[in-house]
Amino acid sequence: MKLLALETANEQCSVSLIDEHQTLYFQRDDRAKAQTQTILPMIEQGFKQTKSAISDLSAIAFSRGPGSFSGVRINAAVTQALAWSNDLPVIPVSTLQALAQAAYRELKLERVTAVLDARMSEVYIASYQLDDQKIMQAVDEEQLLSYSDAQSYQKFTLIGSGAALVDAHAVEHLKITASAEDIATIARIQALDEKWVSAEYALPVYLRDNAWKKIPEQGKS
Repeated sequence: MKLLALETANEQCSVSLIDEHQTLYFQRDDRAKAQTQTILPMIEQGFKQTKSAISDLSAIAFSRGPGSFSGVRINAAVTQALAWSNDLPVIPVSTLQALAQAAYRELKLERVTAVLDARMSEVYIASYQLDDQKIMQAVDEEQLLSYSDAQSYQKFTLIGSGAALVDAHAVEHLKITASAEDIATIARIQALDEKWVSAEYALPVYLRDNAWKKIPEQGKS
């Protein structure tokens, strides 16, 4: 089994290739809004470095959102294009779950409330707890909430770019960000059980209705 994992939903770009046991390739570019220029070259470099090809893949995993509108859209579009053209299934992974997985990877936190800044005085939020397979699993539903409503929805230690918006004192874990490494870790378990879907379901999740109409209000493209 080989799996390609893509992450562009957090205004950075990272790519990982894994097999059943280990990471074969990982690269990350933290330049803001450079995803469209970097993702395909990084994928090509991954195949070259591991002496493999897209035909060797069992599936493609991707962060399906919520997150940056343009970043989520890029991730879903690239995943769907590659999957369609190579007859591969896909594994959508929540960006918030990947953020929670990053908190475990980096700090060994086993219960977290993942929060991302959604602009417009709102945050994306959900809580996660580590399971027996060392995967962070949701204990509630992903929500798009105002700062005050998010305070009531919080269950565990706050992490992510929206943490300080919910609690001004929650500054310790703001810099934790998800990468393709975390997408791959979550997706590996699903891939081993062949829990994937067809390319037509490589769809973005925004949580906000008519997200494209509100981009000017977010002050970003």
